[in-house]
Amino acid sequence: MKNYTLALDEGNFDLKYLDGSNKPKAIRSVRFQLPNGRFPLSSSNTSPLIEFDGKRYHFGYQAYKYRRQSHTVEEEKEQVALLNALACIEQYEPEFTLTIHTSHPEPEKAADTMRKQLVRTVCYKRNSQLIKAHIKAVHISHEGYPAYQYAKSLGLVPDDGFTVVIDIGGGTWLSRLIDDDGEIIDSTVSKRGGAYDLATAIKFDDRLAKALGDKPDAGMIANGFADGSHHYPHNPDASWKIWLDEHLEPWFKGIFGEVRNQYQPYLPRVRKFLVTGGASHLIAHKVQAAPLFAVIPEPRFANVRGLMPVTKTKKNMVIAA
Repeated sequence: MKNYTLALDEGNFDLKYLDGSNKPKAIRSVRFQLPNGRFPLSSSNTSPLIEFDGKRYHFGYQAYKYRRQSHTVEEEKEQVALLNALACIEQYEPEFTLTIHTSHPEPEKAADTMRKQLVRTVCYKRNSQLIKAHIKAVHISHEGYPAYQYAKSLGLVPDDGFTVVIDIGGGTWLSRLIDDDGEIIDSTVSKRGGAYDLATAIKFDDRLAKALGDKPDAGMIANGFADGSHHYPHNPDASWKIWLDEHLEPWFKGIFGEVRNQYQPYLPRVRKFLVTGGASHLIAHKVQAAPLFAVIPEPRFANVRGLMPVTKTKKNMVIAA
């Protein structure tokens, strides 16, 4: 029986995974649990239908076509680690063993819960394909640190001095202060300060509510962030693009002000600030010209790329041992 390796970043906005093909994939971190009598909508690799433990779940953007959804950002990620993982584990073969490399903002608190969920033999269907996966091991990193490792492989990390990684995600943002030996010296983790915090501020702006003619939804606003349209889905008139900076500026300053205060004693030794995460594109234009700052290429996927063990990566194929 072959063993496969999966890098998995269970983000609050989307689930990112990399299975050795060198092309990370993403699934929107939203799902709908179908009642037994409900016929499912069409499914795909980016909106998979999962049948597990007598229940059915539709993930991805297709979930928005049902009346109600569950968002990972509204849950504790470690509590839904298995369900989110099943959405990302494809049928490499009908039966196989699997090693998962994942991350969490606070692995010292969440690792036991995640391993209890994930280390098991699981039988389920993904898009009607029967899968039996024997999950043998789960390795959990500090979220943001794999992005640092990926940036280092690209030559973005100086040989001397400290590096600060700022990971701005959908629900959270965090930072890691890392020395020139690659050790995490200090961290900041904000559980509710990511892009959804910005989306919530825009949600309560009367200009959007009036243009929409209804109460806006923060998840839909976050979708507008992700695709760069900065308007409500299928409604270009309900746009916040013109006045976005009124909310973006204080949100941006709040994050970087906290980082500066947290690491004040170390700032003379910091030689690089690396910005990453699925929401980093919102502020990339503000930091790209700043001294010592750099946005990691494809910041949405930097963490999941760094999770994949480099020595096991084989181009254009799933990793099998």
